[in-house]
This record gives sequence, structure tokens and C-alpha cells, in this order.
Amino acid sequence: MLEPADSRPMTMRENEVRRFVHTRFGLRGTLKLHRAALGADLLRAPVNVMLSPVFLFIRLVVVILRLFRARRVAEWLAARKIFLTSDLARQVETDLTALLARLDAQKLAPDASPETTKRAIAAYAETRNAVSEITTTLIVLIAGYLIFYRPTPGILSLAEPVAQMRAQSRAIEEFALGGWAGQMWYGLFPTQLSTVELVFTTIALSVGASVVTTFAGLIADPVQLWTGIHKRRLMRMLVRLDRQQESGAIAREHVLARLGDLGDIASSIWRGMR
Repeated sequence: MLEPADSRPMTMRENEVRRFVHTRFGLRGTLKLHRAALGADLLRAPVNVMLSPVFLFIRLVVVILRLFRARRVAEWLAARKIFLTSDLARQVETDLTALLARLDAQKLAPDASPETTKRAIAAYAETRNAVSEITTTLIVLIAGYLIFYRPTPGILSLAEPVAQMRAQSRAIEEFALGGWAGQMWYGLFPTQLSTVELVFTTIALSVGASVVTTFAGLIADPVQLWTGIHKRRLMRMLVRLDRQQESGAIAREHVLARLGDLGDIASSIWRGMR
């Protein structure tokens, strides 16, 4: 049985964590951090967004395998790297490694194996990316309400009204009797949206959303700093490393991000049925 941690070292550890999150995830820190995203990350972002459902599925399989005590297979699957490592995530991992090195120098670091520590740090970076996806979903949802007065929990929901608006505008501009007459005509008889236009708009918005996700941390990081989420998440990671155990559960941020996708699909199906 583990002995209760000494309050003084834990207080010193918490102060180090608090200092770290203020430096790295405050307004200045997150601006400096996102410089790393200006480059190849803009190409990796769409791929990582598409890989997110694969990541969640594999994590669910890992949980099921552990329940059935197939631990060897579960650990092998859990160690598989699904996402392309972005330069931004690599910078976060580097900073977290440096934090643990400072804690170690003060005799405050967890006594976990290097492999366990490395996986915990990588999981933290992946969770932070899931929060960026959630932030993008909220931005898309708000945009749908402000522009189209309807809920758009994702790109699929947003693509249809955007494509319809583009098609309507183009049809009005190209109307033989002029724009004013085109507005009257297409106000009464809206133009039909083609499948090609819808697919093209969906792809364009998906690429745009992946770029927004790359830089969504500029909003999400300060908010998580001010609400204490970053500090609490890091402290939970350190406690797990103290116990030399890895988190068997799926981080709720990943679940919330995928719930947004499911809501988007359900909303699109509902409108199609109507």
C-alpha cells in the first residue's frame, strides 16, 4: 500500500506545475508555442483529424481487452502511435520532459519508468489536441447560429447551408435579366444544390477546420489556464506516474470530441430525412 505523500513536497511540486502552465499556456506562452505550427503541421492537421475516430476506436478496444484480462495485447495496442506527431505536439512533449527534469532535480519527480513517462507525456499532448478539436466544434456551432440561425455541430452540418448560399449567390449573379431580377426569381424558386458542389464545399471546409484546430489552442490554452484545467490535468498525470500506472480509461476530452462528430452526423441524417 502506498504511503500518503508528504504535503511539503507535493506543495512544491504543485508550485512548479503552476509556474509551468502559466509560462507555457498563458497568452504569451501559447503564442510562442504555436509558432511551431507554422509549417508542416498545416499538412499533418487534416490527417490527424481523420485519424481521431481510429484513435478512439483503438482506445475502446484496449479498455475491452483489459476487462477480459488480455493485458499483453491491450498494452501492445495502447502503445501504437495513431496520430502523426505535429511539431506543436513535439514542442509540448519537450517542455513537459523539461518540467519533469526540473522536478527530478528537486527530488519531486515521480519514480516511473522512462517508457511509462514518455507515454504519459504523449497522452497529455494528444488530450490537448482533442481540446483543440472541441474548440473548433464550438466555433463551427456558433458560426452556424450567427450566420444561418441553425445548429451546426460540425462540418457536415455547416457544409450544406454554405454550399446552398454559394450556389444561390452564383445563380443570382449569372441570371440573364440581372441581379435584381435574379434575387426575385431565386427568392421564389431556390436553386438546386448539386452533389458535386456539396462535396467540394465539405472538403474545403474540412481543410479549413483542420487549420483552425491547429491554432485553436490560442483560445483553448488560456481558457484552460484560467479555469485551472491544465494544472489539474498535469497533477493527475503526475499522481498516476507516482503509482507507476498508466491511465486505462479514455480521456473524456477524446470522448467529447467524438460526440461532436456523432452529433454532426445525426444532425445531417435528420435534415436529409426531413
